[in-house]
Amino acid sequence: MADNARAKRLADLIREVVAQKLQRGIKDPRLGTHVTITDTRVTGDLREATIFYTVYGDDEDRAAAAAGLESAKGVLRSAVGQAAGVKFTPSLAFVADALPDNARAIEDLLDKARMSDAKVREVSAGADFAGDADPYKKPEDADETDGDAPA
Repeated sequence: MADNARAKRLADLIREVVAQKLQRGIKDPRLGTHVTITDTRVTGDLREATIFYTVYGDDEDRAAAAAGLESAKGVLRSAVGQAAGVKFTPSLAFVADALPDNARAIEDLLDKARMSDAKVREVSAGADFAGDADPYKKPEDADETDGDAPA
């Protein structure tokens, strides 16, 4: 088993090599400048690498980029093997990163919360309290209770 620091270094190297190769070395029009490598993870035995990527564009562009990455997997693995110099070059698996979709969903929820807060602010503008201004009970004055007792 390799230590975690070695796996982290190899993951960083794979991320850099794949990004450079996608930018300069692969002439597939499906990839181009639309693909961004966001993260890379390597298993503890250094046999498998998972590469997370995002694609700028719509669903059609994402599907085309996934097909392009799958077809370029062998070339990218060869480039990683040459750069890494390890005994066994890890197999590469490409996974679309869900982070942009999650961020978009969170932004939508925050926008809904802002609109709800604005509605509450509009409704409550100029509103008064339902009860007294001071809702806490206070002990009655001693003079008021003593008024009924004979002197």
